[in-house]
Amino acid sequence: MGVVTVSAAYGAAGAEISRAVARRLGLPFHDRAIAAQVAGRLGVSVSEAEANDETVLRGLWRLVASLGTMPDPVGGVLPATALPDARAYRQQTERVLTEIAEGAGGVVLGRAGALVLGNRPDALHVRLDGPRERRLEAAVARSGRSRGEVLREMEANDRTREAYVRHFYRCDPAAAQHYHLVVDTTALPVETVVELVLTAARGRGIGPA
Repeated sequence: MGVVTVSAAYGAAGAEISRAVARRLGLPFHDRAIAAQVAGRLGVSVSEAEANDETVLRGLWRLVASLGTMPDPVGGVLPATALPDARAYRQQTERVLTEIAEGAGGVVLGRAGALVLGNRPDALHVRLDGPRERRLEAAVARSGRSRGEVLREMEANDRTREAYVRHFYRCDPAAAQHYHLVVDTTALPVETVVELVLTAARGRGIGPA
């Protein structure tokens, strides 16, 4: 079956595109289900496990997000008492991603999937991005909220994504070298982007035979 990992900057329509790709490929879309599995394995609530998502600013991951305020997040150090818990969430998430890839496959949004699953021949790694201002405009248009509110949320989410990946994987999550396909979703219609990802996925042999 194979797996498609999607890394999406805020405002790049990551959830919408990922769900559409999963539906068109006939594969499961993995998002909240990952948090539920991690929660079960660690004996915590689903809401706590959802805080492991690289885009969320609450609970344990506020510690990770705070690294984004430093000039170089790679050099940041979490408080010693937080490290075992943070690593446990990361390790369990990595195990779940590996099991997805080795099992029924699917489309995975976020959680540094491209870095966890690396060079698997049955995986396609996609980055959805775009210029900051255009992503902001797209997010405001989709949400109907004020520009200031959306801007604050975008800055927090982008900072958290970068801090999470830099801290645990020592690299830039936006670097093209980690992906097979990088698309500026602010320059193309959503359906066009979906078709691009589908073509790339099928080229990697992903999806039902």
